[in-house]
Formats: sequence, structure tokens, C-alpha cells
Amino acid sequence: MPTITVEGEKSFEVAPGTKLVLAIEDAGIDILHRCGGNARCTTCRVEVLAGDPGPMEPAEEERLAREEELTPGTRLSCQIRVQSDLTVRVLRRAAASGMTPGTRPMD
Repeated sequence: MPTITVEGEKSFEVAPGTKLVLAIEDAGIDILHRCGGNARCTTCRVEVLAGDPGPMEPAEEERLAREEELTPGTRLSCQIRVQSDLTVRVLRRAAASGMTPGTRPMD
């Protein structure tokens, strides 16, 4: 099973094919998400520090293209299906934003 390491938090194993946002949330790590996993809002951004998250699908690519000043490796965790070990940095936290997460993304 792939191991996810969230910088400053912990490492944990997930089943292959699990959406990264769900894996992070299910591990008890604070991550903001608002659009239900539809690549519309970019609140579930992570920075991939190591590992291969796989290619971007068109919806993610188009949405991130509208953002300015993204760090290299920025991806939408709701669009990544974990296939191999990854190390990521969560870029937006629900607690820090004052928002509550939106509808849980579908698996």
C-alpha cells in the first residue's frame, strides 16, 4: 500500500486509488475543501514535495491555470488518486481559514 507523508504531520498508508483529499482527511489532518471534489474551488491545494501524483486531468489543469503565483508541484488533492508513495504539504487548512469543509468529496 502507498504511504502518504504530510509535512509537519505524520505518515500513513492508504489503499491504491484513494483520493488524496480523503486520505488526508481520514488520517485526521486538517485540510480545507469546499466544492465536493469537482476541481472548481482550489481550496484542497497541496504541494507535492516527493513522489509521482500522476498526470493532471483537464479539469484540474484548466482550474489551476487561472490561479496566480502557484508553487511548483501545486495540485488539487481532490483530483489525485494515490498510486504510489507521496510527500505533500497541505496549503490550506480549515481551522486557519475560519471556514468549515464543504461536502465530503465522493470516492
